[in-house]
Amino acid sequence: MNDTTTTPGDVAVVAKLSFLDRFLAVWIIAAMALGLVLGRLIPSLDDALDSVKVGSVSLPIAIGLLLMMYPVLAKVRYTETSRVTGDRKLLIASLVLNWVLGPALMFALAWLLLPDLPEYRTGLIIVGLARCIAMVLIWNDLSCGDREAAAVLVAINSVFQIVAFAALGWFYLQLLPGWLGLATTSAEFSIGAIAISVLVFLGIPLVAGYLTRTIGEKTRGRDWYESSLLPKIGPVALYGLLFTIVMLFALQGDAITSQPLDVVRIALPLLAYFIIMFGGSFALGYQLRLGYAKTATLAFTAAGNNFELAIAVAIGTFGVTSGQALAGVVGPLIEVPVLVALVYASLWAKRRFYPDTIS
Repeated sequence: MNDTTTTPGDVAVVAKLSFLDRFLAVWIIAAMALGLVLGRLIPSLDDALDSVKVGSVSLPIAIGLLLMMYPVLAKVRYTETSRVTGDRKLLIASLVLNWVLGPALMFALAWLLLPDLPEYRTGLIIVGLARCIAMVLIWNDLSCGDREAAAVLVAINSVFQIVAFAALGWFYLQLLPGWLGLATTSAEFSIGAIAISVLVFLGIPLVAGYLTRTIGEKTRGRDWYESSLLPKIGPVALYGLLFTIVMLFALQGDAITSQPLDVVRIALPLLAYFIIMFGGSFALGYQLRLGYAKTATLAFTAAGNNFELAIAVAIGTFGVTSGQALAGVVGPLIEVPVLVALVYASLWAKRRFYPDTIS
């Protein structure tokens, strides 16, 4: 069968996205523009946001961050985390890619491409530590990946982020740079601040998401929960993300408009990261003979990042107007079009390397 064979997964990939997800990059750009306008029209906005705080984060932004995370964690099938342990190759490969190679690659790219921009560099390293638990389910479905394996790997990543995020932050932001003779992060902070941010902005929505799924499935069943309830609460994550972006850009408008090349420089290591992680993970899955569906799942779960958590940690640790927060905000703008392109690349690889799977 030649490379021009068409499969159901190839047809109108972008059209399979919901209206909100299909134009996510457009909404993000619009939110950025609105934030810049508000920053110009309301000079006292920063004082208003700081008037009521949750810890070091203004209350409106804290609410936006929690709204970003809750629907994502309500999608996870927590009861199925044990099912992936039967495929040791997939499990070990995913853990190594997500928690060893991924953070190390982002660390290397951030130092290589942003040696003179320490705040953005730190922000990207935080992004590298926040493994994907959200949009990866969409990219996995569009690429005809293994839906159940993706759900399990997402659940495992959720647990690992609670347990390992703060420790990895200490390693990559303080310990490893010291070993290598590099400067540590650009601002004084405690690893405890990162741990608190993770516990608040991941822990609270994780408990809420777990309880929502548990109670919903027990009372109405999984079919109702996933076909009726999730579609209703799912868009809340996007609304929370867009609201947070509006606030961030309202507060960082001057820095952004005066240094637009900085945004481009932040985008370059992100672009390299997505391509290298996806290509390397797909090649690994092929070598391990996981089959196309699990290989695609492995590649997308390794390539994506949890920008919601990265933004929350950067704001909670360094402040809403920090360069670290801006680096997190640029992430989704780059991720969406790149991973849509990688969906097409995955379907091409399916035709090229897994012709027996084409029906």
